[in-house]
Amino acid sequence: MNSDSTELELAEPHLRGVLATAGLDVEYVRAEGNTLYRLDADGREVGVLDYAGGYGSLMFGHNHPTVTARAKELLDQGTPTHAQFSRHPYANRVATELNRIIHRELGDEEPYFTIFANSGAEAIEAAVKHAELDRGARAAALAEEIEVHAAAVRAAVAAGTATIAGNALARLGLDDSADGRRDGERLLTALARHNDTQRSRPPIFLTLEGSFHGKLVGSVQLTHNPGYRTPFTALAAQARFVPLDRPEALRKTVENERSVLLDPVITAGTVELVEREHPVFCAFLVEPIQGEGGINVLSPEFAREIQEVCAAIDCPVVVDEIQSGMGRTGTFLAGSAVGLKGDYYALAKSLGGGVAKAAVMLVRKARYRQEFELVHSSTFAKDSFSCHIALTVLGMLEAEDGRAYRVAAERGRALAGALEAVLGAFPTVLREVRGRGLMLGLEFAGQADSGSPVLRDLSAAGFLGYAVAGYLLREHRIRTFPTASAVNTLRFEPSLLLTDEEIGRLEAALLDVCAVLRDQDGARLLPSA
Repeated sequence: MNSDSTELELAEPHLRGVLATAGLDVEYVRAEGNTLYRLDADGREVGVLDYAGGYGSLMFGHNHPTVTARAKELLDQGTPTHAQFSRHPYANRVATELNRIIHRELGDEEPYFTIFANSGAEAIEAAVKHAELDRGARAAALAEEIEVHAAAVRAAVAAGTATIAGNALARLGLDDSADGRRDGERLLTALARHNDTQRSRPPIFLTLEGSFHGKLVGSVQLTHNPGYRTPFTALAAQARFVPLDRPEALRKTVENERSVLLDPVITAGTVELVEREHPVFCAFLVEPIQGEGGINVLSPEFAREIQEVCAAIDCPVVVDEIQSGMGRTGTFLAGSAVGLKGDYYALAKSLGGGVAKAAVMLVRKARYRQEFELVHSSTFAKDSFSCHIALTVLGMLEAEDGRAYRVAAERGRALAGALEAVLGAFPTVLREVRGRGLMLGLEFAGQADSGSPVLRDLSAAGFLGYAVAGYLLREHRIRTFPTASAVNTLRFEPSLLLTDEEIGRLEAALLDVCAVLRDQDGARLLPSA
C-alpha cells in the first residue's frame, strides 16, 4: 500500500518532522549492494549511494544474493521460528563458530558461552544482567566468609583464647575497655554496621565519555549522551564516565568509588581487621571504536590500562563490538587490534546479514553463571531462521582464508585516503578523519562564528551535521548521517562491495559541500521551501 500524504502521521511524527527539516525524510522502495532506491515524481527509481550502511549492519550490503537465497530457502522449508524450550543445534553451531574465530584472534582457548538476543541493546542488557548476577554471587560469598570469621572471633574471645587488637577498635572509632568480651561484641557490632553500609551501595558501572551502548532502560544509563540518559536517570544503573585515553582519571574514579569490607581475622591470638575488596564495580563497558560518540578509536595503551585496572578490582570487561565487530575494521573483533580482551562480548548488526535480527552476548567460562539461562530469555532469540542466517554470514566472512577482512581493510584505506584528501583541501572547514577499516568518521568544524546566520543557527542547534547530510542526499544522491552524540561528525560505514567509483562520488560530493561551508552559503545548505 502506498503512503498517502493526507494520512495522519502516527508513526513517530516528530522524528519525521525533524528529518524533513534537512530533507532526509525520504521513502526507499528497494535496496541492493550499496544502493537504496527511491521513486521520483514520475514513479521512476532513483539510486542513492548508501554510506550509512544500516549503522554498521550491512557488511555485505543490502540484500546480498547469498544471504537472500539462504533466507528464501529457510522460509520455503518452513524453518521453525517459534520452538522455544527445545534443542537448538543450529544455535550451538553459531556459538561454536564464534568461539573458533574469537580464539584465533585472541590467541586463547577459553570457551565463551553464548546467550542469544535480537538487537545490540538487548545483548548489552543481557551482559549487564549477567554481570550483576555474578557480582551478587561474589558479594554473597564474601559476606558469608566474613560471617564465618566473625563467629570464630566471637567464640575465641568468649573462650579467652583471643584478644582484640587496639588498632582494630580504633579503625571502627571505638576505645579500649577493660572487658575483652565486651570489646569483642562492640567490635563485631560496629563491624557489621560498617559492612552492611558498604554492601547496601548500588552497583557501579564504568564506561567512557562518548560511549553509546543502547537506549533501553539499563543500557541508556551506560550511554554518555545526557540527552538520551538524563530523563531516565532514576530508573536504572549507576555509571561513572571516564575520559578517553586518561589513565589517571580512570584510576582516580576507581579509587573514589572503591568499597572495602572489614574481615575479622585471628592471627597469633589477636583479632585484627583485614580489608577485603567488596565487588561494587559491576562491569566496565567499552567500545573499541566509539560509533555514536564520533568514531573515536581506543588506543592500545588505554586498552591495556583498562584491563590492568579491572583485573586489580575484579571488574569484568564488556567489549561492545555491536557496530565495530564482524570484520568491519579489518579483523573480526575491532578490539583484538588494540589488544583488548573481554570477559563479555556483544555482537549484533551484521551478524544478521542485513535480513535477520540477530545478536549474541558471549561470556568467558571463568565468569559464566549457568543459572542465568533460567532467569533470562527472549521470545525471538535463538530461532532457526536468524541462527542459520548468522551461520551463512560467518561462513562468508571466513571464506578464502578470511578474504573479507582483508577487503575491509583495503577498502577502508582507500576510503580514508579520499576523506584525507578532502580534509587537505579544506583544513578550515574540516577537523579530522578518524576510524579504521570501513568504520570512518569525518568531523566538520563548528560554525558558531560563521558570517552566515543560517550556519550559526544550525551550529548552535546541533543540526549542522544533519544539514550537511541533507545536502549530500539532495544534491549528490549520497546517504550518510552524523554520529548521534557528536553531531558534527559524519559516519561512513559502507559494505565490502564499495567500489573506487563510489569512493570518487563521495569525494566529489564532500568537496562540493565543503565549498558551500567555506563560502558561508548557509541558505544553499538547506532544502528550499
